[in-house]
Amino acid sequence: MFEPFNILLRIVLAVTLLLLATKLLTKRSLSNLTYFDYTAGALLGTISGNLAFNLKISISNFILSIAGTTFILVLFSYFSFKFKPIRKILAGEPTLLIKNGKILENTLQKLNYSFDYLMQQLRQENVFDLSKVEFAILEPSGELSILLKSQYNPLTPQDLNITTHYEGLVTEVILDGKILMNNLTQRNLNSEWLYKELRKKGVMKIEDIVFAAVASNGNLYLDLYQDKV
Repeated sequence: MFEPFNILLRIVLAVTLLLLATKLLTKRSLSNLTYFDYTAGALLGTISGNLAFNLKISISNFILSIAGTTFILVLFSYFSFKFKPIRKILAGEPTLLIKNGKILENTLQKLNYSFDYLMQQLRQENVFDLSKVEFAILEPSGELSILLKSQYNPLTPQDLNITTHYEGLVTEVILDGKILMNNLTQRNLNSEWLYKELRKKGVMKIEDIVFAAVASNGNLYLDLYQDKV
């Protein structure tokens, strides 16, 4: 086979199978990956990279390798879901860094987790005063979960005995200048209603709209290609 074409074919195949394998293994966002997710991704990436650039490896052997690796990783994932001890090993477990407002220095030392980094993580969560923190937990993903002391928690409508209305998900009805009729129908709406609402907002052409969505209260949100800021 013509070598450049062979390489291109291998790259396309490697990317396709890698995407299928990673989609099968996890739906977590990249920022929330565990040890197991990183290991699985690195292993699959290495195998895929070898297929793309190592022409000595046959495509059939690669497919067998990626399929076998994916199967084994799925088994690991299944057993970690079923058995907590295995899950602790593969995914890790949350670690308490601040308890009852006190920093656990010994825990920080065991994790090689500096005080400066702890303060940085707190600031990223909009907490600038350490005295306001009741608990801080380091999640297996590396993110810091924070519970403020009760007197520093923001008030909610429930605290003030205020009745609120239900807020559901918004429904996209226009995307890239095209009406999404299926979404309109799901909300028991039609194009006549949509055009009427658009005229109220002074918009005459669907093609001028990048995005439009209907909120649970029936309000229509618009974003135009040429917004007047």
